[in-house]
Amino acid sequence: MIRSARKSLIAVALLSTLAAGSAFALDASLKTEKDKVSYMVGADVGRGLLQIKDELDIAVVVQALQDEFAGKNAKMTQEEGQKIRQDFMQKLQAKRVAEEKAAAEKNKTEGAAFLAKNKAKAGVKTTASGLQYEVVKEGNGKKPKATDTVKVDYTGTKIDGTKFDSSIDRGEPATFPLNGVIKGWTEGLQLMSEGAEYKLYIPAELAYGENAPPTIGPNATLVFDVKLISIEAPAAAPATPAQTPDKK
Repeated sequence: MIRSARKSLIAVALLSTLAAGSAFALDASLKTEKDKVSYMVGADVGRGLLQIKDELDIAVVVQALQDEFAGKNAKMTQEEGQKIRQDFMQKLQAKRVAEEKAAAEKNKTEGAAFLAKNKAKAGVKTTASGLQYEVVKEGNGKKPKATDTVKVDYTGTKIDGTKFDSSIDRGEPATFPLNGVIKGWTEGLQLMSEGAEYKLYIPAELAYGENAPPTIGPNATLVFDVKLISIEAPAAAPATPAQTPDKK
């Protein structure tokens, strides 16, 4: 949000959101072009500051804008503003780290409890690595190797049922090298034959660990419904140009 020590939070939000553009339902009260542009700018700035809205007094934000527009003397110097900005960013960073640590501990505890309970379910098998899987439907094709490229349909959820990804929702199967994904997938897909449908229960250490995307969260145990559609043929090696016979 803050891209330069010399720019205020408002200015950065304004510049970044103006560049991204915005969309809103045009109200009849916005009669003139100036009205429309003004509201667009305000809405963009507001969206740019949503993540820190609880740290702001909107009335003071508006006062600062009015003072700047009116050319009034600022209530703080640039040096004072820079110090406040640095302190504020350090505070936000510390808060973010604390929240991520708490989330990681919570997810780890809940994941361990889920897997311990799930392990006892009929039909659920556990490998030496801790990966759990359930056969929904067996296939009758070949099993992939870690070096193979596979085509699959899948839906991924967290243990509370929240969906975070799905090739089915996108309407297109995913194709990828099996050694280029999370460990739980690399191991789990090698258990499957073409045409098989499995449910994979993947501990955090075989998934994304502490470095998971925000939509998943740190140390999250994941559940995937996977159908192995096919093992893809390796890419053909480039053809070698035929050598020209020596002329005699």
